[in-house]
Amino acid sequence: MSADPSLPSDAAAAPRSDMAHPLPCVCLCVDDFGLHAAINDAVLHLLELGRIGATGAMVDGPAWTAGAAALHAQPAGRIDVGLHLDLTEAALASESRAKLPLRQLIVASYTRRLDPSWLASEVRRQLDAFERAWQQPPAFVDGHQHVHQLPMVREALLDELLQRYPDPAQRPWLRDTRPALGLSAGVANAFKAAVIAALGRPALRRMATTYGFATNRALSGVYDFQGDGVRYQQLLGAWLLHARHGDVLMCHPATAMVQGDAIAAARCNEYQVLASEWFGGLLEQLPLRIGPLARWLREAQQARHGGTA
Repeated sequence: MSADPSLPSDAAAAPRSDMAHPLPCVCLCVDDFGLHAAINDAVLHLLELGRIGATGAMVDGPAWTAGAAALHAQPAGRIDVGLHLDLTEAALASESRAKLPLRQLIVASYTRRLDPSWLASEVRRQLDAFERAWQQPPAFVDGHQHVHQLPMVREALLDELLQRYPDPAQRPWLRDTRPALGLSAGVANAFKAAVIAALGRPALRRMATTYGFATNRALSGVYDFQGDGVRYQQLLGAWLLHARHGDVLMCHPATAMVQGDAIAAARCNEYQVLASEWFGGLLEQLPLRIGPLARWLREAQQARHGGTA
């Protein structure tokens, strides 16, 4: 097809993979699956279009069980379904204790004032809820508002994952929040990405390496949820232009505005762009493919260990 004038001129310079795949794989991951039906609908439609490679489930969301059943009806292997560990969503309630606002959770984790028994039970409860609906381990684990990397939380999470999945072949990959290199998303968004990574990323990466958990290479998709669809289109083009093999590009689309959702307008903007003909054309031009990461990460990890898991 003819070149899109909105596509940066150096698109063909995007790096290719050094693995066996013909094109580098970038995983577009929809966060917050199950929070409400409009997010689920967006995931199902974008999956049908081949525009996403993963989705993270909020198992306390009222639409999670129905969403899991709908995903089960899709062909196997098309999408990584993971646990989007939630300790902060104020509209939801834990069985044992109310969830905390993000700022309060960050302070409590860094001052080590979180209740370890509550953390352990909450991680266990959400993994149980995930497995009940999905009938298999999560392909990956990350955190709503990136809480999975915070002090105390990361220890509770890895402890439970190691006990629950002693076979390395069953272990989920973990989201690494390292900012993707070369982003052109603006100073404010680059600063936000750096702050997110600073809140526990180095320690989680060390622990993942020590205990044999695979991780994505880097993360993009961080922005302030402001602006219209034109702005999101510009951001998405820049993120994908600089994407490399093994990156995660997180997104938050929904098919409709939902009352009480703090980023409802941004979700609709994202969905419209991700489902657009423009995005389909962009993917045809860029030398990359959109897909899940679990199988590739597992193969790469086995290759590093001489063919053993």
